[in-house]
Amino acid sequence: MRATSSAFESSDDESDDDTFNQQCSAAFLVLVEEQAAHHTSRHRQPHRSYLTRRDLLQNPRMRTPFQQVLIGKVDRAYITTMGLDVTTFQRILRAGFQELWDSEPIPRTDTSASGEPRPTQRSLDAAGGLGLVLYWLNSTMLDKSLAQIFALVPSTITRYRDFGLDLLLRTLKSIPEGQIAWPHEEEFGVLSDLVVARHPLLQGAFGSVDGLNLPTATSSDERWQNAQYNGWLHGHFTSNVLVFSARGDLIHAAINAPGSWHDSRVSSAIYAKLEENTPEDFYLAADTAFPHNRNSIKTKIKTPVKSGTRTTREHLLFLDQLVSFRQSAEWGMRAIQGSFGRLRLPLDANDPAARRTLLETVFRLHQIRVRLVGINQLRNVYEPIWTETSEQKQVWGSLREMFFPDIRKADRVAKFHYIVVDED
Repeated sequence: MRATSSAFESSDDESDDDTFNQQCSAAFLVLVEEQAAHHTSRHRQPHRSYLTRRDLLQNPRMRTPFQQVLIGKVDRAYITTMGLDVTTFQRILRAGFQELWDSEPIPRTDTSASGEPRPTQRSLDAAGGLGLVLYWLNSTMLDKSLAQIFALVPSTITRYRDFGLDLLLRTLKSIPEGQIAWPHEEEFGVLSDLVVARHPLLQGAFGSVDGLNLPTATSSDERWQNAQYNGWLHGHFTSNVLVFSARGDLIHAAINAPGSWHDSRVSSAIYAKLEENTPEDFYLAADTAFPHNRNSIKTKIKTPVKSGTRTTREHLLFLDQLVSFRQSAEWGMRAIQGSFGRLRLPLDANDPAARRTLLETVFRLHQIRVRLVGINQLRNVYEPIWTETSEQKQVWGSLREMFFPDIRKADRVAKFHYIVVDED
């Protein structure tokens, strides 16, 4: 009996020793792995730029810099960071963006595309998703900066941004304020009256047109790289032609054309609008470089004359007002490029679909800013806001001198005009 008891005691001791050894081995392995991870992290740090979850605020839905702006509901802060005031932000959210955000799954390569969406499990709600897209469009900041503002790792930033950009474009297409449409027949006279109130000689002018070339990264495809190269500007660009009404909103946008295309090719749809949907005696103002040699549109696009052209004093006064009004297209371009910082960075050359989505979203957001937010230099100038008293006419004359002196100085062509004096 003692021998048996002794055998059991010996077996228990060996079992305890085995357990102890296993625990020591496990602890040793954990220690080695931690040391290896620390060593790897320490050596990667100077060479790699990335953020992990532990580097950011804990909850993306609470106390982040974006949430501070969102819950503050101050128009100034909203416009500074997202380009929209509080009311317009909520308008887009309720117009369809929130419903789409909550009802559609976010595309991922590691999950089923037909799976049920789980909006409550997402790091951002619909307001956060809309804010992320607007922050990105209105700035040139890198994803790591957005990661700190929204408390998301960069990979999640990219996935949410692409998803939200698509939803935003679909929402803007569905609301009246985001539409880009050619005027109806009765609207031409109204737009022309706005112009004539400031430029009496421009009877029939209803808008202005100009090209917008946006810098584009070089493509890995040699054919696309050649197509996007603009020899005049000596770089790679994406060409767009925009038509602004006297109210400052877009009435036509030809977008996402290769930079090597001539404006006449990009503007083919605009020519069709002028030929088929524009009454006689109404025209667009353009600069001298804009092609308008077609017989059917010669009277529907007017430009300053080139140097050496014989003209009369009366025609020269007309050209002076035409140059001043054509500046409205420059104001429109500046409103778009100045507001949407993303356009100041080279566009993606290898993804034309994503490039078009970006451009169309920006141009439709411009419509929203003009129509709802009220950020619109053209309307401020051309909307009649003074009565015809002599004192107020003098006010407009002073403002006109402030708005247009640089235009006259930059008009290097006018000083070369030949003036023909009538001998009668």
